[in-house]
Amino acid sequence: MTTRNRIYLIGFSGAGKSAVGRSTARLLGWRFEDADERIVERAGKPVERVFAEDGEPAFRELERATIAEFAREEHVVVSTGAGSVMHDQSLGGMLSSGLVVALEARPETVYRRLSHIAELDGAEAMTRPMLQSDDPLGRIESLKRERQWAYAHAHWTVHTDDLSIEQAALEVVRAWRRLGAPSAWEDDPDFAATVRLEQGAYPVFVGWDSLEDQLGRRLAQMGLSGRAFIVCDSNVVHPYGRAAQRSLHAAGIEMGLFTFPAGEASKNLATATVLYEWLAERRAERRDAIVAVGGGVVGDLAGYVAATFLRGIRVVQVPTSLTAMVDSSIGGKTGVDLPVAKNMVGAFHHPAMVLTDVSALRTLPERALREGWAEAVKHGLALEAGLVDLYEEHADALQSLDPELTTRAVAWNAAVKARMVSADEREMSGLRQLLNYGHTIGHGLEAAAGYDAYLHGEAVAIGMTGAARLGMLEGVTPPELVERQASLIARFGLPSAYMGVEPEAILEAMSRDKKTTAGQISWVLLDGVGSSRTHRGIAPERVASVVRELGA
Repeated sequence: MTTRNRIYLIGFSGAGKSAVGRSTARLLGWRFEDADERIVERAGKPVERVFAEDGEPAFRELERATIAEFAREEHVVVSTGAGSVMHDQSLGGMLSSGLVVALEARPETVYRRLSHIAELDGAEAMTRPMLQSDDPLGRIESLKRERQWAYAHAHWTVHTDDLSIEQAALEVVRAWRRLGAPSAWEDDPDFAATVRLEQGAYPVFVGWDSLEDQLGRRLAQMGLSGRAFIVCDSNVVHPYGRAAQRSLHAAGIEMGLFTFPAGEASKNLATATVLYEWLAERRAERRDAIVAVGGGVVGDLAGYVAATFLRGIRVVQVPTSLTAMVDSSIGGKTGVDLPVAKNMVGAFHHPAMVLTDVSALRTLPERALREGWAEAVKHGLALEAGLVDLYEEHADALQSLDPELTTRAVAWNAAVKARMVSADEREMSGLRQLLNYGHTIGHGLEAAAGYDAYLHGEAVAIGMTGAARLGMLEGVTPPELVERQASLIARFGLPSAYMGVEPEAILEAMSRDKKTTAGQISWVLLDGVGSSRTHRGIAPERVASVVRELGA
């Protein structure tokens, strides 16, 4: 199916077409149009008067002509009238000229939303025939049942009952990206996600025992014409750096291997300079590629060097830690630390491919594996309720690295991260910021502790605990969700409090956070399972109190 550059939103009243349509248009940088408003412009009078004075046939003809107009326009998201799908010409015009997405909601949800609108707007909203009925819920169920066959013609359906406007819009964008021209790699058995960018796209492959078998072959398939320079740290050179070498050799790819001391202390400009000089000595060219084999430190450092050496060469991410697999290897964020804060020097530089061999987790130290689950838990709590269910049901098997379940969990997390990056590549709309749940306090704790007392995931777990408490105090996060999160964090053996760090030092570090604007911190808070939003203007005294309590 060719989606072209227009999206039609169909669905029952109260499904959220207008609000979701506006949000979708913002995400894509397109225009938003309301079909009924266009009809009013053409008719010169409200929809109700068109029906009353000219009759329904006249209205439907206006509706058909309006859809035909939209079919000639580009980069537009259209919210359609609730009954437009009941007429073959209008529905057929939409299906043939764009992507049709049905926004679904249960009758109870529709009734609740329409009643809320009526309370806000007063008598004008109460003129809706459905709300004037003696049995409004029954009326909604009946009308919706009559129209359901038409909604079933949509190319894609988004169930909005438990989604925020922004989350529903993300799903519409995901549909548009996925139903465009399919990528060649999407039929691969290890395919997990496509990250779609303004210029191009790249695949994320997730498998078990796949590194040595697949790395060289996939690099050859992506058209690497030069050499591959493997970058890894002293912890992973055996066995994974060597496995990468064997894979590249088997594919006939010339290579080099650079190793640096493991640990966050190496992620700095000094190490980057040594790597620059090593590449220069080997006369690396733009047709070559850096292959980052390792955890987050390796990926960040190697990615930053790839972004800046010769003004940019390709990088392939081969993550070997759980944190890197589910988070840092996807999205193009690269960087090095300064003494004052983490990742203060960096660039967006997306990989050409991410190849994840989940079996590498078998050699991770227990603490490093445990801290990796924090980012995975974060994805579930903030963005994907289904992941929370998976973790609660299979926590023991996941921590024991059951191959099937762990591969499934990593692939699902990769898809969540890819979806967010595709919708907000350079953090312009604020949606990608939702991935920072727990990171504001977490980054402050890491900096205050000197980056060696707490692993990143441990700090994020403590940060999520603080964010949940803050959300509850703000009246945003339900108390039962705070308890559910605490239980999940405990099940994965993650900390919920810190020791040996001064609260004032954490608060000072938080004030230098990259997400601070005009002195105000942007907080990601939960408003439901798998649902989060950003908040500003939270009283500094309340924040300070929560940070102090976390150290109790």
